[in-house]
Amino acid sequence: MVTYKDAGVDTAAKNILLSRIKKYARETFTPGVVSDLGLFGGLFSINKTAVSDGSRYQDPILVSSVDGVGTKLKLAFLMNKHDTVGIDIVSHCVNDILVQGATPLFFMDYIATGKLEPETLEAVIRGIADGCKQAGCALIGGETAEMPGFYSPGEYDLAGFIVGVVDRAQIIDGKTIKPGDKVIGLDSAGLHTNGYSLARKIIFEIDKYKPSDYIESLGMAIGETLLKPHKCYASSILPILYPEKNKKQNQNPSTPLRVKGMAHITGGGFYDNIPRILPEGVSITINKSAWQIPEIFRILQKDGDIADREMFWTFNMGIGMILIVAAYDVDNIISGLSKLGETPHIIGNVIKGHKEVIIN
Repeated sequence: MVTYKDAGVDTAAKNILLSRIKKYARETFTPGVVSDLGLFGGLFSINKTAVSDGSRYQDPILVSSVDGVGTKLKLAFLMNKHDTVGIDIVSHCVNDILVQGATPLFFMDYIATGKLEPETLEAVIRGIADGCKQAGCALIGGETAEMPGFYSPGEYDLAGFIVGVVDRAQIIDGKTIKPGDKVIGLDSAGLHTNGYSLARKIIFEIDKYKPSDYIESLGMAIGETLLKPHKCYASSILPILYPEKNKKQNQNPSTPLRVKGMAHITGGGFYDNIPRILPEGVSITINKSAWQIPEIFRILQKDGDIADREMFWTFNMGIGMILIVAAYDVDNIISGLSKLGETPHIIGNVIKGHKEVIIN
């Protein structure tokens, strides 16, 4: 008699894992969650998504996104450290809907592997739960697929899906961006989740480093630097967008803080992401000396002999998020972001043009 387990799928182990990870997900539950884990679908109530001042959304629009961690997972496999990639996937998805003004509501994950390794997958989901708590959204479900022969031993794939909400009148779409507006950049925490195929080639094939090799100029091991989690900007940007609804923001709610456009600097770097929010008739100039480019990018550029344009097309270069604002709002917004722990930089200007990014 042949069983499913004989074919490589251990449903009993999967059930044990699910029982162990439920506690992490439940720690993220918000008032909108109306179902426990284990159903065919997660249930969430828009009517219970009151913001901190008790108000409701007037004309709620759902905003969704889905993404993966990419080849950064290869580094997690190499270092046998799996909790930070969970944070990565949540932060990436949250930032992607944040740029349209959305507050994250709930998150779901998909993990596929050849053979279920409970401790490894528990670490991944623990990281996902940590990321959800940082962003203020609920982890309401997911899928763990065991597919023998499909993945190399010890490897898995990870994807995430997020849903957020924004009032129709407060959607940020970049339509009002015009010449004279300013570009504010927020520091990244490292490579985030993009450019790892090139980074791994340079660091491990050209430089022949091992993840544990200590790099003096970095002040830590190279593997530790590359595995730094993707930064989530929700806790600093949402209070700027909605100061009257986020009491952590220490500003006068009557002061309008208008953000005209935002871009999450992910795959495609500056050149692909910024034009996505630009209306016709404008371009962006970026002054690359306006912030300190982190050492890891300097190492990659030097050791890989990479041109500036390729660097800014592949990596975030130390800027993980940009905001485009009117010149008269710059001081208030920078003050608010600074109070919330950011180090904002004025890195560019909006000029007349054809949706180009010009880096000087």
